[in-house]
Amino acid sequence: MTKVIFLDAAGTLFDVRGSVGEVYGKFARSWGITVSNEDLNTAFFQSFADSNPMAFPGIELAKIPQLEFEWWQAVAAKAFQIAGVFNQFSDFPKFFAELYAHFATAEPWFVYPDVLPALNKWQQQGIELAVVSNFDSRIYAVLTALNLAEYFTSVTISTEVGAAKPQSQIFTAALQKHNCMAENVLHIGDSFKADYCGAKAAGLKAIWLNRQQEKVELAKLPLTETKIEQCSSLDYLVF
Repeated sequence: MTKVIFLDAAGTLFDVRGSVGEVYGKFARSWGITVSNEDLNTAFFQSFADSNPMAFPGIELAKIPQLEFEWWQAVAAKAFQIAGVFNQFSDFPKFFAELYAHFATAEPWFVYPDVLPALNKWQQQGIELAVVSNFDSRIYAVLTALNLAEYFTSVTISTEVGAAKPQSQIFTAALQKHNCMAENVLHIGDSFKADYCGAKAAGLKAIWLNRQQEKVELAKLPLTETKIEQCSSLDYLVF
């Protein structure tokens, strides 16, 4: 019986309006820099994929926000370098500080239409809800701004745990906040590797929220799995 549901954040509960490239491009143009949104979006995801996981093991909590800022600044800087316009910035740190603060507000995000109905249904069923995410500490402000914070009993993020999904430590840290066994917890997220495989490896039940209908080879499944438990929308989940 599912007593607790863990949910990923970005890509599961909410996502960027348009694209990251559109938001980055809009801010760049306000600084007099012209760059293709499409090129910048591609460059961002290349930079993001090349970066180490956002986790800072052994670091005291007070220092984490600055490390998060520096991590994202490095990702953004590389994206603009790949796009060929980084050297046009007169003051990139100042530009990035404005961009970083923007993503802590509701403006660049939208909540998926299936999210609120699902959260309300699960709350009515007495299921505890929690966020488990590789997001940074801006997640608290974003959840509040998007009117989602009230649904969640706990929030567990990689930067505060010192381990990022799919590492089991982040799931273990989240489980410690709820009085239940791993087998009674379901994790839902949009990343096959980080969310589905990570949760399964940590002993949780898992559903891959495959919004984009991506294909995954069965050979990539965990050894104990014979099929992927997945859905394209939270509308179809019944407990």
